[in-house]
Amino acid sequence: MAERTSATGGKTGATAAGGAAAATPAEEPGLQRVMGPGLLLLFIIGDIVGAGIFAITGSVAGQVGGVAWLPFVVAFAIATVTACSYLELVRKYPQASGAALYVHKAFGMHFVTFIVAFTVMCSGITSASTSSSLVATNLLQGLDGVFGGVPTGTVATLVTALAIIVVLGLINLRGVGESVKFNVVLTLVTVLALAIVIGIGMWTAVSGEGDLGRIVVFESEGDKNLFAAVTVATAIAFFAMVGFEDSVNMVEETKDPMRIFPRMMLTGLGICVLLYILVAVTVVLVIPIDDIANPENPNAGILLDVVRIGAPGIPVDTIFPFLTVFAVVNTALINMLMASRLVYGMARQGVLPRALGHVLPGRRTPWAAIVFTTLLAMGLITYVRLQDGTSIVGALGGTTALLLLAVFAVVNVCVLVLRRDPTPEGAFRVPTVLPVVGAVACAYLVGPWARLPEQFIQ
Repeated sequence: MAERTSATGGKTGATAAGGAAAATPAEEPGLQRVMGPGLLLLFIIGDIVGAGIFAITGSVAGQVGGVAWLPFVVAFAIATVTACSYLELVRKYPQASGAALYVHKAFGMHFVTFIVAFTVMCSGITSASTSSSLVATNLLQGLDGVFGGVPTGTVATLVTALAIIVVLGLINLRGVGESVKFNVVLTLVTVLALAIVIGIGMWTAVSGEGDLGRIVVFESEGDKNLFAAVTVATAIAFFAMVGFEDSVNMVEETKDPMRIFPRMMLTGLGICVLLYILVAVTVVLVIPIDDIANPENPNAGILLDVVRIGAPGIPVDTIFPFLTVFAVVNTALINMLMASRLVYGMARQGVLPRALGHVLPGRRTPWAAIVFTTLLAMGLITYVRLQDGTSIVGALGGTTALLLLAVFAVVNVCVLVLRRDPTPEGAFRVPTVLPVVGAVACAYLVGPWARLPEQFIQ
């Protein structure tokens, strides 16, 4: 008999094949269900259009030129197929820890489960640590531009980044309700910033200053053909679409997940790919293709140049560092939420030490997992900053992203393996061909033909 989840998030009944008994004591409270459809939708949107949209749009355009929108469409198709696999599994096993849980259920091998959990956790903590460092850099530079005399060196940036990660940990510890409401504010500000960028692109097109013909012009570095260049660009773009995986880890804090997850996840993906396509088209319309891969301010990304060129009257150098702070803080917050829930879920399954599965009785937050992941993030930030290792961050992020693609391929396989377990009545069931396509597509993007040299740890 498949596992069932009680109203408070605790497990009842027997475990599914390959599963483990509930790891936390009976008196341990479950997590608090506070996320309804609106909060879940904004959580997914906030995750997907966070720091990524500022960081990778120029990189994608640099690979394929004017058809920068194409890799986002392909990435969206692959992400949607994989998201459908997650939807079948999240409704079958509505517990925290996402991919690691599904692999544990499918194969029952603790070592394999640990590797998957470690990979996903590392991707979240690496992203959150990088985001916190970027927030610290932009925040200090912005304050220095306004007031002058604000320290912007390595020590000041390190202290600020550590303070940011501690504050996010305290918000996380305070409660999921406070965390997701904070996410709502950050997401709305981010979407407003993107609306300004898109509006500039629309004005450029209407006024005749932009050349619409650019959006079908393919240009690539070296001798890459269209297929090879789009493959690399799709691998870059795909990681802007993986917010659906983070949301799955929040299932135990979602109201009626069986009903709302499919609609909100697919709606969120659809809204986000539309935003990404419009932003990519805007970048191509406003900025000469030869300049797209070389933004004036690499920390802020190419969107800063869009505003500077398309709307020269806006004091972009003063206000934009603060606007990017909202998006990047949101990315850090969501990734720390995801990482802590993953650790909590794996502790409940007995894959990680059971002490990491403890829940704060009053707030009903996984305090042990939150403290553990926050300390890991602080350690990574300190190491990278003291090493002055921008290249370390890029290589670590690229390597964990590569492993994450492999995890997605395995999850698509898990859907087919777990068809052996009973499916709840009325549950979402993905057509069999889609997990097969998803597994092949994700495995293909793992290959060296889809990687840039700087994405590997040397």
